[in-house]
Amino acid sequence: MTHVRNGFEGKTITVPVDHILPTRQLGKDIRQSPKYRTILATIREVGIIEPLAVHPEGRGTGEGDRYYILLDGHLRLEALKELGGTEAVCLVSTDDEGFTYNRRINRLSPIQEHEMILKGIEIGLAPERIAQSFDINVERIRERQQLLKGIAPEVVTMLKDRMVSQGVFAVLRKMKPMRQIVAAEMMVSASRFTVNYARMILATTRPEQLVDGRKPKPAAGVTPEDIARMEREMEKLHQDYRVVEDTLGETMLVLVVAKGFMTKLLGNAAVAAYLAKHHGDIVGELKRIMEAVASDARGPERE
Repeated sequence: MTHVRNGFEGKTITVPVDHILPTRQLGKDIRQSPKYRTILATIREVGIIEPLAVHPEGRGTGEGDRYYILLDGHLRLEALKELGGTEAVCLVSTDDEGFTYNRRINRLSPIQEHEMILKGIEIGLAPERIAQSFDINVERIRERQQLLKGIAPEVVTMLKDRMVSQGVFAVLRKMKPMRQIVAAEMMVSASRFTVNYARMILATTRPEQLVDGRKPKPAAGVTPEDIARMEREMEKLHQDYRVVEDTLGETMLVLVVAKGFMTKLLGNAAVAAYLAKHHGDIVGELKRIMEAVASDARGPERE
């Protein structure tokens, strides 16, 4: 069996904050953003629950003078500095490529928030204190504890990084696990994570795929013909998603290889000068395409 290398070391370490090197500059108004204020309040009340992700930098020979490149956790590091913290708990990556870490999150998703709440409770924090750190009612903390009850693990993985409306999970719970997975795939393919979209999927779900085995009542003004049409459209959407999913890896590989070839080609001064002189519009379009390929390969940046 092929050995799979771990992406992170098995334990956390404590690193001085002035030995952590950020990989991007935060905006001037970041400290006024709701996300930053939430992170700041959480760290002030309960400390850092999710370690920063770092990779050892070349300089420094001993543990005391080693520096680390920050792959994930720029806002947490900034909040630590504002609170006067001198050390941070870090998870050490075995790969220095920042985009290989899960950086698709640019806001705190409901599932992440749920996991933070559970971690806080596990270490003995009272729900009232957690509610204070999130600046929400304590009853909402108790509700969020049950957010993923009855949700298939595969669905949690697919939606972990998505800004899913919390009401979506209540709708998904009415479906059996396999149908939940299909519904999550449909939401990801359509990039729609609203309650109404989840209800539409529920309305097109067969009774045998539901937990209670009963077809939900259609909304007012929706005819059986409308339901049948939605079922056909949703089934086609799911099939199209499967086709795209099966060919995505191969397509991205071809695009990356082509991008590498074009980069080398345009790096030739003579070729670049000729194209710029006779085919300037084509050169501009090629550069935009290559930038799009690079952006898709990395994905949106995480906190």
